[in-house]
Amino acid sequence: MDLARTEVSGAAPVSRTAAGWRGNAARLGLMAVPVAFFAVFFAYPVAAIVARGLKAEGTWQLGRAGEVLAQSDVRQVLWFTTWQALVSTALTLLIALPGAYVFARFDFPGKQVLRAVVTVPFVLPTVVVGTAFMALVGRGGLLDELWGLRLDTTVWAILLAHVFFNYAVVVRTVGGLWAQLDPRQEEAARVLGASRFAAWRTVTLPALAPAVAAAALMVFLFTFTSFGVVQILGGPTFSTLEVEIYRQTSEIFDLSTAAVLTMIQFVAVGAILALHAWTVRRRETALRLVDASVTARRPRGAGQWALLGGVVATVGVLLLLPLAVLVERSFAGAGLGYYRALTREDGGVFLVPPIEAVGNSLQYAVAATAIAVVIGGLASVALTRRDAGRLVRGFDALLMLPLGVSAVTVGFGFLIALDEPPLDLRASWILVPLAQALVGVPFVVRTMLPVLRAVDVRLREAAAVLGASPWRAWREVDLPMVRRALLIAAGFAFAVSLGEFGATVFIARPENPTLPVAVARLLGRPGDLNYGQAMALSTILMIVCAVALLVLERLRTDRTGEF
Repeated sequence: MDLARTEVSGAAPVSRTAAGWRGNAARLGLMAVPVAFFAVFFAYPVAAIVARGLKAEGTWQLGRAGEVLAQSDVRQVLWFTTWQALVSTALTLLIALPGAYVFARFDFPGKQVLRAVVTVPFVLPTVVVGTAFMALVGRGGLLDELWGLRLDTTVWAILLAHVFFNYAVVVRTVGGLWAQLDPRQEEAARVLGASRFAAWRTVTLPALAPAVAAAALMVFLFTFTSFGVVQILGGPTFSTLEVEIYRQTSEIFDLSTAAVLTMIQFVAVGAILALHAWTVRRRETALRLVDASVTARRPRGAGQWALLGGVVATVGVLLLLPLAVLVERSFAGAGLGYYRALTREDGGVFLVPPIEAVGNSLQYAVAATAIAVVIGGLASVALTRRDAGRLVRGFDALLMLPLGVSAVTVGFGFLIALDEPPLDLRASWILVPLAQALVGVPFVVRTMLPVLRAVDVRLREAAAVLGASPWRAWREVDLPMVRRALLIAAGFAFAVSLGEFGATVFIARPENPTLPVAVARLLGRPGDLNYGQAMALSTILMIVCAVALLVLERLRTDRTGEF
């Protein structure tokens, strides 16, 4: 009897050890595909353009970095880039976190439509949003006409435009996890005597910390690399690293200075990501997740209804008002004339009618979403364990680098690096979805990873001990829990692909423009007709995004077997 008991008790550790070896091998296998994808389509193009900028007549100009940093105007650009990104991130969290709570915990009429409306600004081209905010806060804008107030000469216009863009990042990233947290944990703390705020601070806030950190990271990266908003609203007074890289590349043609600025941006983003990975890893814990449908309820009491009203008012003023300006300008003075003009060839910048950009963008976005979900999904599963080695944790941070590297650099890098066999993709349609997927993958990873890591590891261990392979364990344990996050990630990737502009503008072919590229080209041409067509295309882009996101909302709230 004792021998049998000893043999049985000794079998489990051996099985767990074997399961751990199998899990590590499977994890490395899953990492191989994302690593290869990023090496070929990110690291190689960026390295190619940086090397060309720092190498003149076969000689490396290694002292160029010191010369660039010694310039006072460059140091001013670095300071403003960092300062405005920090302030924009803090302001976005302050304004958007109440919205994340409302969407996570409240159930009210029109919730799905309002959630789709919140996400639409995030996919709009930056040049369009910059123009819309100029119409609101600039000379002759709405605020100037009503109260004689102008903000275009101040940094507030840039900060508000950044909040406009990134409100959805916080609402969907933090709200997605908040909706799955079991409210009974906080209720238990209150039963034990904790106040409402103390219970939230000690129970809910630590559980939300990984999602809040992930959202803050994404907002900071977007604002740190801000281009279109700062270029339009900043004018000659304010400039970020991204704007300066574009100016050095396309206006001054100084590739060496642009290469140095790109490396500075790359190093800064890498340091931020490393700090974020360390912080999140220390604070992540296994959470009790429940069906999001059982945590949302009708608001109760005057305070909750006031909070809901405040969030709706914020969405109306901050998000809907700029969108309303775009719609109004698409009809101003011409009725449907601007929309009719989109169906005609103009014989100028476009080789096809501008309206064809709608179909091109949808096709590219679908392909980019598929690539991003596959690559990001594999990476998320590989990064699930928090006790993985340094190599795996480093890969977690590296996945976010495409969000922090200049899109101008990536676009030029594609043209330079992918123009020779066996990677001659200049004439291939897949080039645009590949560039868009680079930006979509980090969203997939950051959306899925907190939920995957929140799954109790003992469930996976039990499945492995019972003989399940790593694939079957993931399919039976993780997939039911992560299905909702996967749909959210796919929606983010699709929305980001529709609005990607920085890299696409360099690689989209004239006969196959995307919507953001078409809008930018129309805005760059003088005349009311071109400006009106740009506003009409922007309105179409908003409608397409709203419909796609509304469909996603219906899918993600389907009650068939989630959690």
